[in-house]
Parts: sequence; structure tokens; C-alpha cells
Amino acid sequence: MSQEITATDERQQTDALVELDGLKTYYESGGVFGGDPVKAVDDVTFDIRRGETLGLVGESGCGKTTLGRTLIRLETATAGDVSYDGTDITTLSGDELKEWRSNAQMVFQDPDSSLNDRMTVGEIIREPLDVHARGTRRERRQRVQELLETVGLQQEHYYRYPHQFSGGQRQRIGIARALALEPDFVVLDEPVSALDASVQAKILNLLEDLQDDLGLTYLFIAHDLSVVRHICDRVAVMYLGNVMEIGRAEELFADPANPYTHSLLSAIPDTDPATKMDDRITLRGTPPSPRNPPEGCPFTTRCPAKIRPDQYADVDDDVWERIEVFREVLRERARAERSLSERAKELLGMETRFSDLDEVESETFGDVDVPPGVQSELDRAAELAHEGSESDAREHLRETFGSACDLEAPTHHEVSESGRMSLCHRHKTEHETPSEFFEGHSVGER
Repeated sequence: MSQEITATDERQQTDALVELDGLKTYYESGGVFGGDPVKAVDDVTFDIRRGETLGLVGESGCGKTTLGRTLIRLETATAGDVSYDGTDITTLSGDELKEWRSNAQMVFQDPDSSLNDRMTVGEIIREPLDVHARGTRRERRQRVQELLETVGLQQEHYYRYPHQFSGGQRQRIGIARALALEPDFVVLDEPVSALDASVQAKILNLLEDLQDDLGLTYLFIAHDLSVVRHICDRVAVMYLGNVMEIGRAEELFADPANPYTHSLLSAIPDTDPATKMDDRITLRGTPPSPRNPPEGCPFTTRCPAKIRPDQYADVDDDVWERIEVFREVLRERARAERSLSERAKELLGMETRFSDLDEVESETFGDVDVPPGVQSELDRAAELAHEGSESDAREHLRETFGSACDLEAPTHHEVSESGRMSLCHRHKTEHETPSEFFEGHSVGER
């Protein structure tokens, strides 16, 4: 699908079917002591153009599925707008919501759990038609038989049960069910991730054929980047509930603008034996909790192109990475669950499992030469922690070693003539572009 731009493609670029504006989906804490909400989708803005396939990629837990489910009202948006063909669907209810849902459907990731084994294939596909009272019983049955043929199954499969089919066939059943009400927009949530490679190709070809024949618009959620590159017109890269970069698929894969996109594409397996492992970008640690994301850039705790304060620009890369690791350990300690007994001990000034800051520092910096200027700041943080305020220690390290990446939320910058957008402080005129930090790292053809 990612081919040369034609006149039809140009029209699609200005004809948005779905528009997101500041969309947020938060999950409130259900714990006894309350707590911060889980920010699964955090202030997302983009559009999906009529007739295109927009890919949504990112690490597990970044909010891809929650975003897709929010778009079709399986999840409730906390804030922001979702406009479908000019109508804000977040305000719909009752009959209006029921009628709109015939225009937006979803194909789920797991074809086993998304199909009711107690219902026949015919009943599963016919259920949306029954709920919306489309046509007579005979017309519904005829519609189901047509759909079975459309997705490559046979009419006699009408009376069989899901367990009698292979994984690929069950996914075809799910696709037929999604198409029953003739929707314009379909969310495909990892539709081929549970299938063998040969079956994946058949399902992808089916989806492309259906889009051409029926004029469908897709949101294609996936973690397999090679599949995304094959089937998608544009790609949105998501991290910790935020869209880090969005643009044309071929352009984004060939020349990623965002540090996270660059790191993600670097992980694509390369069959070229000349490619060395040193050419890959290995991110440290894991994504922060969406319950307590960083205050600045969402990628700041792992970014290899993170901006440094001017006075520490010449600090050895290994030492600087240890500083970042040490700061992240303190952040994680702040988020860790404390038992009632540990909370009581802290109030009484007694030792707990969170009192070993000196040991953490020793393990982090024990085998490197730390410059005196850096060591003095680490010692000051340790003093603050020993005085009983680890939060003051974290704040001291943040003010000392932090930069715009830690202190300010970035904005999206236009990084190409085609309108590709990237969320990164490095695109500001006073900073170098992120691409300069990745020279020698492979992200090319796979």
C-alpha cells in the first residue's frame, strides 16, 4: 500500500475521516490509598484519512490497544475529542451511539478468545445484524453467506463452531463479523500476530483486497514493523501514551526523525551478515510506569540523544549513563509499593528496604572514575537522603543534571515537507538534530 503518491492519495491527505484532538484515556487507581491514574493515552492528536491505512506501533504497554478501543467507544475517553466524519463521538449516547457503531468496528488480536465457542459461525457473524435489526431473517442469513465467501470461507461453514477452524480461519470469521454492518472504519488490533507467517500473508492480502473493494479506512495496530511497512500508508509511533512521530511509512522507515523511532527501527532483525550488533541501539532499562511518567519528555529516561547541561557536556559517556541509571533507580524507589509496616518505620525514622542509598550508589559508580564535580553533587544528594528526604535528593539530582528533556514537555515539530511530525526537544534550532547522534547505527532496509 505504501506506494508512490497519486492524485487519489493527495485527496486522502486532506480528507480526514477520524480526527483526534488532545485525546486522553486514564484509569483511576482502585487501591485503598488511592494514587495517581494510569495515563494509558496522554494528549494524542492526529487524524486518519479516508481510505488509508494508518499504522500504530510501539512497545508493549505503550497504549496502542487502549487508543484503538477508545476510538470505537469500547473505552471511555477522559478528555479530548474524537471526531468521526465531523461528529464528536465522545458525546454520543443511546440510539445515536448504537447507530454510529455500525460505522466503526474492530478485529481483535486473539481469534480464540474473541469468538464465542457456544455459537455457530453463522450466529457469530449474524449477531451484529440481529442487534441492529438489519433486514429480515432470510436477508441476514444471505448476508452472512456472502460474507463467508468474501473472506475466503465456504457457505457450509455457517453451522460449524469456531473450534473446528484453524487460527487463520478464525481470524477470517472475526473479519467477516466486523464487516457485517458495512462499516467505513475498522480498527485492526494485531490481527496477524498470533498466526504463522504463511497465514499472516493471506490475511494481509485479504485485508488489502477488502479495503480496495469496499473503500475501508484502517487503524492497523501492530508490533511487527515489517508488516506495518508493507501494509500501511502512514505510521504513528507511540511511547508511554504519546505519539512520538507520525508520517508517511516509507519516509519514516528510511529516515526516522525521532530518537525513539530510530531506536525502535534499529531493533528490526537484519539478515545482512555484515551488520554488527554494535550497530544496534540498545535502550537501557524499561519504560517508566504510565502511572507516574516523566515530567518532561516521555522518553527522557532512556533516550540516547538526551540533551545534557552545558557544564557536563564533556563528561564521559559511561559516567553520564551511570548518572541517568542512578536517577532512574531513585524514581523507581519513589513509585515502589510500601507496606503498612514500612510506612510506619519510615515515620519513626527506622531502617527499611528503601534505606540502602549508599549501596545503590556504590553498585552504580563503583567501577568508573567519577569526576570530582559530579561526585560532589552525588554526595549532596546522599546527604539529603540521609536527612530523611529522598524526594529532596531526587529533586537535587534533577536540577543539577537535568535539562530541557527532564524539565519541559516537548512539542511536535514538522520535520519534512510532507508534514511528518516528531515530538523531541532536539528539533529546536538551539539543539542538534537527533539524526546526528545515530550515525553508524543501522536502520535501513530489512
